[in-house]
Amino acid sequence: MKQLIIIGGGFAGAYIARKLESEFAVTLFDTKDYFEFTPSVLRTLVEPKHLQRIEVPHQAYLHTAMIIRKPVTEVTDNEVIGGGKEYLFDYLVIASGSRYTVPIKEENIVIAARGRELQQWAHQLEKAKNVLIVGGGIVGTELAAEIVERFPEKEITLIHSKKDLLERNPRKAQKYARRFLQRRGVKIIFEERVVDTAAKKYATNKGREIFADLAFLCTGIAPNSQFLKKNGKITLAEDSFVQVNAHLQVTNCPNIFAAGDITNIKEEKTAQAAEKQAEVVIDNLRALAEGRKLREYVSKARPMVISLGKWNGILVYHHFVWTGILPGLIKQLIEWKTMRKQKSMDFGIYQKN
Repeated sequence: MKQLIIIGGGFAGAYIARKLESEFAVTLFDTKDYFEFTPSVLRTLVEPKHLQRIEVPHQAYLHTAMIIRKPVTEVTDNEVIGGGKEYLFDYLVIASGSRYTVPIKEENIVIAARGRELQQWAHQLEKAKNVLIVGGGIVGTELAAEIVERFPEKEITLIHSKKDLLERNPRKAQKYARRFLQRRGVKIIFEERVVDTAAKKYATNKGREIFADLAFLCTGIAPNSQFLKKNGKITLAEDSFVQVNAHLQVTNCPNIFAAGDITNIKEEKTAQAAEKQAEVVIDNLRALAEGRKLREYVSKARPMVISLGKWNGILVYHHFVWTGILPGLIKQLIEWKTMRKQKSMDFGIYQKN
């Protein structure tokens, strides 16, 4: 069997590993040993037990794939280097995802990223009187809603460098989110950035000082592509995302593919987009192995659900915006369906007791 290495066990990497482990000798590199439904990680901060619903160990749905829980340090033309060892590949998929950029000292702020990390901060949040959220995109808006719904008595400040929340979404969605938070007492500061911090004091670029017991970073993302920079053949864009062609092959590397947040494709970095890219990569890996014509990936707008607490939300599709309890329920349904699929025997997967 051909050796297929996949770097990253998120939506794209886990999907590819699951679908191809019976056709290729699959090795999955991931710094964590579980798949996680990342759109719901914010709820674990206010509802720690929810983490059990959105995680499944890689070994619970992969039968034969080798799972290596070590960071990749370098990729050559035919090897992946991780944990001080070299692993040969015939085909490689880079699905290493992204991380938040950190404009201020990381030790003074919580990165709104993984469920297990946020779960550890749940007790700190419960004790905090003043909470600061840096960033008013989808993650910052969802986090503010989760906290204010669970802890309405807390003083919550959200600071955003843009003119409104959810700036890449229709105006109706922006207004609904802003009113939802403001009516519940969230203080929103627009067109300012946090540039410095000392203890519990946060300074903005306009001289404002904000005091907070706990602060969360929800700003823009950066690709996890540091380990690729030693490879002269793999082309990175100026912003360090991996350049791919229409078939999702890495430029100049026909046996290397990329999928998910790591690619330079200009579209919303969502779980849905990652899985759609993964489907194309799966087809093209099979096509390469069989000498068939490759399939092209077509980027397009897809429905997106933004949750506002447990029982409210916004559904956006092109210029259509639907708000209220039903979008909130749809988000929960998507989570349930995804995790059921990840564990279900109907998809050739077994679940360990």
